[in-house]
Amino acid sequence: MSLKIDTKCLHIQNKEESDCHYGAISYPIYQTATYAHPEVGKSTGFDYSRLQNPTRQQVEKVIAQLENGIDALAFSSGMAAITALMELFKYGDHIITDADLYGGTIRLFDNINVKNGIEFTHIDFTKSEPENFIRENTKAIYIETPTNPMMRVTDIEKVSKIAKEHNLLLIVDNTFLSPYFQNPLNLGADIVIHSGTKFLGGHNDTLAGFIVTNREDISEKLRFIIKTVGSGLSPFDSWLILRGIKTLAIRMEKSQENAFEIVKYLQSEPKVRKVYYPGIEGSQGYEICRRQARGFGSMLSFEVESAELAKHILKYTKLIPFAESLGGVESLLTYPCTQTHADVPEEERIANGITDCVLRMSVGIEAASDLVADLKYAIDSYDGYKGRYI
Repeated sequence: MSLKIDTKCLHIQNKEESDCHYGAISYPIYQTATYAHPEVGKSTGFDYSRLQNPTRQQVEKVIAQLENGIDALAFSSGMAAITALMELFKYGDHIITDADLYGGTIRLFDNINVKNGIEFTHIDFTKSEPENFIRENTKAIYIETPTNPMMRVTDIEKVSKIAKEHNLLLIVDNTFLSPYFQNPLNLGADIVIHSGTKFLGGHNDTLAGFIVTNREDISEKLRFIIKTVGSGLSPFDSWLILRGIKTLAIRMEKSQENAFEIVKYLQSEPKVRKVYYPGIEGSQGYEICRRQARGFGSMLSFEVESAELAKHILKYTKLIPFAESLGGVESLLTYPCTQTHADVPEEERIANGITDCVLRMSVGIEAASDLVADLKYAIDSYDGYKGRYI
């Protein structure tokens, strides 16, 4: 029986592979570091929790199922997942990446991986053809879609064809839309990345990261890497992600519904110069996103008329916290230039559109009218001419 994605969030397709001990509906937390063996040459399938743990194995099965992959690996954070992924590459390899990526990813690439001899070319996939930047030593293309925070949309299927023609890996960070709205493996990607901290967990209470693949050779290499570097997800955090995924479908639908209401308000606000959201009809990437995804998500960014107004909004919203991260049930406002992208060189950050007038919003599941009222209060309370609170 083929299950709908809403059902996959709650049930493993093959029931025989789930835990049958005592009939527990909530999968147990196997809080153990090591496992006893019946005798030499015989094993329960588990030896040491750095290698594998039943609770972690369960969340990996769920994520693999949601992304239609053959394997998923759970890491202690999204950055731990990307760090382990980069161990697939060696000194002298070249990777083409989107210029607009999460600041932590850029920091890893430009400071750690470059130091280790990996070369990167950052391009705007909405303006440049990746094929023009392929070299003899190019090994992969790395994208986010939509991007963080400027919400640019890349045609995954188009880029996957280019990658396959040149024997390159296509890696897609699918954090913003989650497997509920988008499945890059179905569109030709080889590897999917998730910060499980975000929509998969959904409650701003745990850190996690995932790598999903549909290739046996990649799975085998990554399994060796995760047991060697020791960055696997803990049993308790694995359980928190399992619990979060149970409500993924209804959270994504509600937060997206709210996002549309907030976009509508922001577009009508004179002090807002521009709104970045892939669900705006006629915007960059709208048609691509509609074709390759089942929704537009609940992440948006907007540019206000001045840096002073941006800072005022962050100070004077009463309901929406000024905080990093995204994807939880609570709405959050982030200031990319001093938070998520603080380590990105200013010239590069501004070239990507991330000025001190840009705010990013992760829309939660509160009443949309309350969120709009909170934003309206903060914006209306600013006297742009006197630069003070009214």
